[in-house]
Amino acid sequence: MRFLIDFFPIALFVVAYKMADIYTATGVLMLATLLQTGIIYTIDRRLQTLHKVTLVLVLVFGALTLLLQDERFIKWKPTVLYASMAIVLAAALWIWKKNFLQILLGSQLDLPTDVWARLTVAWIAYFFFMAGINAYVAAYFSTEFWVNFKLWGYVFPVVFIVGQGLYISRYLKDDTAEKKP
Repeated sequence: MRFLIDFFPIALFVVAYKMADIYTATGVLMLATLLQTGIIYTIDRRLQTLHKVTLVLVLVFGALTLLLQDERFIKWKPTVLYASMAIVLAAALWIWKKNFLQILLGSQLDLPTDVWARLTVAWIAYFFFMAGINAYVAAYFSTEFWVNFKLWGYVFPVVFIVGQGLYISRYLKDDTAEKKP
């Protein structure tokens, strides 16, 4: 269910682009992201920082796209988002000596400190990779190609998250073994 909530703004964006144009699709993305944020707030009774930042960036870059009639703004929004997340995680880990990933997920996952550090470095690298690949596609390919990339580019996070799951699975305790007599 959560995947569908996360995915529907991009799906609606692609459908609107195919049926109309980038400007219509941008408006649809802005409305869908507002709706998505409302749904998440209704379910969780709070918004994570990522949801807030995404909403603000979609609204700001979307408004610039529509007001200036310049599609480059919406195409560069993911690059700004991914690069920002990478920079914040990196600064927290290496400058402030805080592991935001562990702070956010530590109550849900009991992992050794060094594993948290490696996970954070992997996320930093992933975010920089996604920022770079979006920048490359936005700069050197057509809008049509970029929109298709946004749709099919969901393979990257799925593969990355599955890889993260496989990596941390060996560090998770098996609760079922402890419950057996």
